[in-house]
This record gives sequence, structure tokens and C-alpha cells, in this order.
Amino acid sequence: MWGSLDREVPSLGSYDVVVVGSGSAGSCAAIAAARHGARVLLLEKLPFLGGTSTAVLDTFYGFYTPGERAVKVVGGIPDDVVDGLRRLGTVVERPNTYGAGTGVTYLAEHLKVVWERLVTEAGADVLLHAFVQDVLVRDGRIEALLLATKGGLRQVGATAVVDASGDADVCHFAGFGYEQAGDLAPAQTLTTTFRMGNVDPAARRAIRKEDLHRLMEEAALDGYALPRREGSDHITPIPGVVATVMTRLDSAVDGANVTDPAFLTEAEIAGRRQALEYARFLTDRVPGYGEAALFALGTQIGVRETRRVYGDYRVTREDVLEAHQFDDQVALCGAPIEDHHSGTGTNWVYLPEGTAVGVPLRALVVRDAVNALVAGRCFSATHDAHASIRSMAQCMAMGQAAGTLAALAVPGGGDVRAVPYPRVRDTLLGDGALLEAGAEAVR
Repeated sequence: MWGSLDREVPSLGSYDVVVVGSGSAGSCAAIAAARHGARVLLLEKLPFLGGTSTAVLDTFYGFYTPGERAVKVVGGIPDDVVDGLRRLGTVVERPNTYGAGTGVTYLAEHLKVVWERLVTEAGADVLLHAFVQDVLVRDGRIEALLLATKGGLRQVGATAVVDASGDADVCHFAGFGYEQAGDLAPAQTLTTTFRMGNVDPAARRAIRKEDLHRLMEEAALDGYALPRREGSDHITPIPGVVATVMTRLDSAVDGANVTDPAFLTEAEIAGRRQALEYARFLTDRVPGYGEAALFALGTQIGVRETRRVYGDYRVTREDVLEAHQFDDQVALCGAPIEDHHSGTGTNWVYLPEGTAVGVPLRALVVRDAVNALVAGRCFSATHDAHASIRSMAQCMAMGQAAGTLAALAVPGGGDVRAVPYPRVRDTLLGDGALLEAGAEAVR
């Protein structure tokens, strides 16, 4: 059954819906599917849920459109997540450094618990420390997944599958088509995040973004190893603690990329070393950081793009910048195209103020599969469109849509194309999702 394996692989049974990856997309997919009656298994490689939202970052972007006329474009399960965070402590709404809209900054440790509560209260099963190793496919239908776990290899059957792994691991092992980041356009760079404690916020506020970038340029001329010189820092719910998005590492070199375990290992190590250099720069050169110290590094390196699956539709740059509306859309995004590169820096291209592009359901349906969906940063889009819609609020919205469709498809054997879009739309609207630009009152 599993290639060259010469022994029987213990089974975890079969589930209606198996969701691979518990980031913003995967956790929301599991919650949605379970709330709609499916028997769900959520698989995660880390020891906690949340993926990038808990292991790398501390801010949800994409809930609102940028600009003076900020419009809320994401609702439903994502609102439940923020409500859960507010019940545990302070949540800070703050402007993005580059005008990308209001961010919702939280404590990642709280979010780990919020994800666990929402997923388990919905009735989904969770398996941590689990990696997909292979996929059994017959005639385009995923029948089972082979997992590597602490207890050894395990297999699990599925009626429908949501690939929310970020790296499209399920689609890769299943042999479904995808574009590898870097093949057609330069892949976005990687970032190791870190936090500094004992920062004087008043002194730090005395200098502008442009001043910080000038100090980075000057420090680089003086010998500091700072490959990115337009990074950002921001306040957190804890007084005196500041989080950063500053470091920059290439995600592909000489044909290798971050889906290669050896390359990823080198990047993780290099990212932590680079973070120490940025921390040294901050304490030496930036007002407010004189008595500060680095006290936390991201659990893993931040990855912006790897594999992007070929779906029934691919969202394009033109779709985004024209704020195109689709007849089968299941999410909205007003975030600008945010493209990070070593040579050209970070490039921003904005949608017309107050508008949002729709995310079509077809971009979540895997082109080569019968019963598989994607959600999160491996969804079907070109490089430029992906650089806008990969924001975590949009990943949550895509996850809710994918999980909902997966649950609705179970009675029909998991055939996701057999569920009429109006049924998906009405279910999402009933659950608080926002599907039409301007449907929510202006803040």
C-alpha cells in the first residue's frame, strides 16, 4: 500500500475531513468543518496550534482595508478568534508601518490556547508532532495519508482533505500540480522574528520610520551586518516589549529552497545569528533601546511562499489591483501586494482605497483532485496576487470556506465540486463571513 514499506502501518481510522496544518487557515478549516457536523482530524507538525500565527508573528493583518476609510472585510470564525484573545488579555489595534491597514496584535501564547479551545470545543480531534510523508491517491481521490509521528508511522483515511500546510505538502506528495516559488518569479525572502524587552516606548516613538531606516543604513556602513534596511518594530500588549520584522534571508539559492530540509536547516541557523546582529544594532543605535535586551526568537523562521497549488482558478495581479469581484467568492482582501526581495527590498502596490478583491472558491479547489481543497498561503494564485492575499486574516477566511465546503461535501463522498456554490455562500453568510465588498459598515 505504501510503496516499499514491508510492514503494516497502524491506522488512526478514517475521518470525514482531515486538515493538514493548523495555522490560521487550517485551524479555521477544522473549526468550520467540525461545527457543521463532520468528524475532523487536525494534524500539526509543531507542539502547538497556530503555525505562523503563534510560531512567528503576533499580529493579524487583513481584517480591514488600508487608508482613512477602513472597511472590515473579514468576519465569522476569525471574529471568534479575536474575541477569545480579548477574554484572555489585552489586544492592541495599531496601524501598519507601511500603511497596509490596521493590525490586531496579540500575545502568541494566548493565541495557542485560543486555537486549542476553539478547535476542541467544535469537536475536532487534534494530533500534534505529525508530518505527512505520503498520500494514497486513486483516480484523483485522496484515500489516505501516511504520517510520521512520535510513535512511528501511522495512516489515516479521509473522505475530504484540506491542505493548509502552507507548503502544499499534501498536494506535493499526492502528485498534484503546483508552482514552486522561484520557478517563474523570484521567491519572497525569509524572516526570523524576535522580541526585545525593557524598551522605552516614549523614546522609541520620538523617531519616525524614515529615521529608523536611516540609522540602519548608517550602521550598515559602519560594519553591522544588516541585509534589510527598511525593517519594522512594533508595540505589543506587554509594556516595554517590542516585536520586530527586520531580518532578511533568501528563500532559494542555487536551485535549493526552503522545502529542502538541508536548506531550511541552514536558513534557521542563519536567521537566528542575523537576529542577534539586529538586536545589537537596536541597543547600540536606536533611541529607546539603550537598556533593552533580546529575550525571544521566533519558534521557526517566517516563510512567505513556497509551493502554490494549481486550482480550478488562479487569482492574478490584475484581479487584485482591479479589486475584481467573482461570482463564487468566499473571502475578501484589501491588503496591498507586499513583495519582499533581497535585491529590490520590500515593494508595496495598493488597491484603490476602501476596496477589496474577492477570493473565488475555485482558487481553493485543487485542479487535479476530486476531494481536496487548499487554504492559506498555498492557495491558487500567481506570485503577485499571493503577495496580497497571504495575510493571516485572509488565510482564516479561506480556511473557514474550505472547512465548510469539505463538511458539506462529505455526504456526497467528498466530491467538492458537487456542492453548489449558493449552498456554500449561504452557509458562510449564516456563520458571519463577509463575502461582498462594502457589506460591513465603515469603522
